[in-house]
Amino acid sequence: MVNMSRISDYLEEDVGFGDITSDLLVRDEVGSARIQSNEDCILAGLEEAIEIFNLLGVSTFPMARDGDELSKGEHILVLDGPLKKILLGERLALNFLMRMSGIATATNKIDKVCKKVNKDVRIAATRKTTPGFRYFEKKAVILGGGDPHRFRLDDAIMIKDNHLKVVGSITQAVAMAKKASFSKKIEVEVEAVEQALEAAKAGADIVMMDNMPPEKIELAYLAVKKLNENVLVEVSGGITQENAPEYAKNADIISMGWITHSARAAHFSLDITMVKFPDGS
Repeated sequence: MVNMSRISDYLEEDVGFGDITSDLLVRDEVGSARIQSNEDCILAGLEEAIEIFNLLGVSTFPMARDGDELSKGEHILVLDGPLKKILLGERLALNFLMRMSGIATATNKIDKVCKKVNKDVRIAATRKTTPGFRYFEKKAVILGGGDPHRFRLDDAIMIKDNHLKVVGSITQAVAMAKKASFSKKIEVEVEAVEQALEAAKAGADIVMMDNMPPEKIELAYLAVKKLNENVLVEVSGGITQENAPEYAKNADIISMGWITHSARAAHFSLDITMVKFPDGS
């Protein structure tokens, strides 16, 4: 589903008081344009691009769907209508496509290589997202085959190191969380094998190994699963496209801020393919 109110806000931000260049150079010409992918990628952001042009009164004819694997040079969207309006929406539509497709592509690549090591591992996002754009970045992760993880702070109980500095212990923090809520998952961030075991014994649903090297994660994973195989083990912290497979064997979930804050944008372009002048020529 497209978040239309936000798209209207983004369009207003980009347009300002108007496109002064097109207002000077373009009259009432109508015509057609095509958007194409300039590299192999996983498509994401097409629904948003269509909504942008629909808001501007431009007819849209999609030639692909979000989640499709695209080849370089493949056309994804045909546009027809006032050229001023097509030019008005060009940059914003391309920004959505490039940013979201980049995230979807990176997620998909990591998911595929990690599943060669562990077919059951899940690649998840984090809350390390662009302010105001999290919905779309998380959507791109899903389109790439990943898991969005928490959208907001109220989605799950995640007990982190700074919470423990206040409460005093993992066991006490989990007990407090269990007493206060029965409907939310409880996740505990740990940095040592001993902490992982304490969290599992205390009744955490998920134990997140943060910034631990693969060899220590293996020890913690085996210890937690021996204690309770139903406890999910998540690994996070400093994980990138290059080193993710090293963590896949001993994890149920690999959560990566990298896929939303550092994935390279995919390349798309829009080209006008036909111009019809006001006199009909």
